Amino acid sequence: MEQYFEIPASTLEASNSAWTAREILQQPKVWRQAAANIDKQRAALDAWLQPLLAKPECRMVLTGAGTSAFIGETLAPHLRKTLRRRVDAISTTDIVSDPGQYFSEDVPTLLISFARSGDSPESVASVELANQVLSDCYHLVLTCNHEGYLAKLASSNTDNTYCVLMPEGTNDRSFAMTSSYSSMLVTCLSIFSSNPRQLEQTANLTERLLSEQLTNVRSLAKRGFTRLVVLGAGCLLGTAREASLKCLELSAGEVVPMFDSPLGFRHGPKSVLDKNTLLLLLRSADAYSARFDNDLLTELQDDKQLAHIVALSPAALGEAALDEEVSGEKTFEFQDVWLSLVYIVYCQMLGFFAAIERGIGADNPCPSGEVNRVVKGVIIHPYRGQ
Repeated sequence: MEQYFEIPASTLEASNSAWTAREILQQPKVWRQAAANIDKQRAALDAWLQPLLAKPECRMVLTGAGTSAFIGETLAPHLRKTLRRRVDAISTTDIVSDPGQYFSEDVPTLLISFARSGDSPESVASVELANQVLSDCYHLVLTCNHEGYLAKLASSNTDNTYCVLMPEGTNDRSFAMTSSYSSMLVTCLSIFSSNPRQLEQTANLTERLLSEQLTNVRSLAKRGFTRLVVLGAGCLLGTAREASLKCLELSAGEVVPMFDSPLGFRHGPKSVLDKNTLLLLLRSADAYSARFDNDLLTELQDDKQLAHIVALSPAALGEAALDEEVSGEKTFEFQDVWLSLVYIVYCQMLGFFAAIERGIGADNPCPSGEVNRVVKGVIIHPYRGQ
């Protein structure tokens, strides 16, 4: 009998939750496919990108709406550090509301658009506004839908637009973005900061998580928490934001989440804590950043205000079984941007089981239509600026 998360497929299909389960589980496989896809395109990609990146003043803007925007928020700190250039994460919803502010500097710009469907009104409008406002603008489109507007735009204008399609099956059928989110993140990393060893270690640890942490995650969801706080610093702050949204979406709003950094959380937001709150701390693999994570964890344990605290780390998720010595190198160390993928899968699982335990169909948590897979009802007003 076919099963997902040890639940019969027929049971999940009857409860309208099977697609979400499949799409969470397929991610390690999809990541390897996404990286291989970039390897195949490397020569063409480099030929298109290198003239742009050779301009030291070229600004990179990572953009998307909702979950797609949080890809950029996770990637930007890492890419700024590794590429040593200006990299900004700005959501399409912000760009559309005030393009004159976000494109106030008319400098060479590479707009990197993350889009599951490629048809969201703000995603389409952001590309058009960038072309309207900026005199030297190029577009790298990462999308899961070859039939979407952004993919078709790239095929019709190859001079200033390049499109990379995600592997088959990542245009999630579920309402909540899972494999679409992570495949676009891995693809962008593979383009600008390729690290096959990090990728394989990340995929391996995630496979262990999906099999060995299943009981723990479901038990956590059974506790019926009504508030969720997710904390992470640097790259992991964007991941914390996406994690909080996943649990909000999949629980149809029955779990009320918030996100912050470990240091920022003390400055007022900590007052949200009560006995019905689950706190997830996404611990950094960076030795310096981890000191602040540890300080907050000690403080929370001493306060005894919380019934549920989960501190995620590679060791807590089974990294020890994957450690290896290679050619005399020291034990493997994760970079936070890669570790974020393991953490987000844990949080997707938590959101999935939060839905299951509440009798909510994870594939479409809001069947009455107040929120939709592709946002509806957005009016894009003409921009009369420069």
